[in-house]
Amino acid sequence: MLLAVKAGFRTVVEDVLPSKLRSLNERLRQEMQSVAEGRIVFATSIEEAVREADFAMDSVPDELESKLEMFSLLDRMAPPKTIFCSPLEVVSLSDLASCTYRGDRCVGVQAESGISFVDDDSIRLIRGKLSSDETIETAAAVWLRMGKRIEVVTEAAVPGFGG
Repeated sequence: MLLAVKAGFRTVVEDVLPSKLRSLNERLRQEMQSVAEGRIVFATSIEEAVREADFAMDSVPDELESKLEMFSLLDRMAPPKTIFCSPLEVVSLSDLASCTYRGDRCVGVQAESGISFVDDDSIRLIRGKLSSDETIETAAAVWLRMGKRIEVVTEAAVPGFGG
């Protein structure tokens, strides 16, 4: 999220715990001051957060039930143009995408170290069975603007997924 703000993207943040939003808001004020001004919005619901989203990235645990719930909510609430980007380590992107009406607009992402998108210079974009070329190109452009080197891999090539 900080990467998106620094790259100049209007960023909408939502969390089910209001205390997390308050502490994040305070941290941003201290760390980023004018950089974040006007570029970050705190939403009180997922619906509000994705109402106009071009690109939505979740931060739920990498477990099937959590990811399916998130993709289901996004699918119902985000406009048809929205690309869903999900950090994945073990959950299958193709399984998640097949549970939406826009499987072609889903992409996975992994940090090079598997730990932090902020600290790593490179990321892996994971292409699922349904991911379109346009989705991969758009997601790559977003991550490039955030200063990351991109490696696009098919889900079948990622250890642990099996495609």
